[in-house]
Amino acid sequence: MTTIVTATTDNRPGTGGDLLLPVPDEDLLSPVPDEDGAPFWEYAARGELRVQTCTACDAPRFPPRPCCPHCQSFDSHWRRMSGRGRIWSYVRPHPPLLPAYAAQAPYNVILVELADAPRIRLVGNLVTAADAALDSVDPARLRIGAPVKVAFHTLPGGMTVPRWLLERP
Repeated sequence: MTTIVTATTDNRPGTGGDLLLPVPDEDLLSPVPDEDGAPFWEYAARGELRVQTCTACDAPRFPPRPCCPHCQSFDSHWRRMSGRGRIWSYVRPHPPLLPAYAAQAPYNVILVELADAPRIRLVGNLVTAADAALDSVDPARLRIGAPVKVAFHTLPGGMTVPRWLLERP
């Protein structure tokens, strides 16, 4: 098991405060697929970005759900996306909300508007490579509208998640 050493303060009596506590990388948040969204994660594991799309009216929808919000059809399929988009919004959580992320703070969390489905926006991280640290992109490079492309990263538990790379590094 790999561990990340994080700088935290433990103020419990008798601890001496300011300790470096190891946090296993398994403590990082992982998606929990549900029945409707399971295909999204299965495609991601294959390196494909797909979005649930209504078979009746052809409207893409995210998050995945049983019924189309436009025409109320229950028929859907998973349309392959180009994997390109633009940063619609971003935030730099600092200090991190969870101790497991402290070693990578400040890092970014971006909201990506997909190029081929502009109403669909996915949350992820902007990184320099699929397996790079969450803090690998210089914060000065973050800007609304920056073109990005998807890359896939496999987490320690085996789940594959989309991450984002700048189109023009």
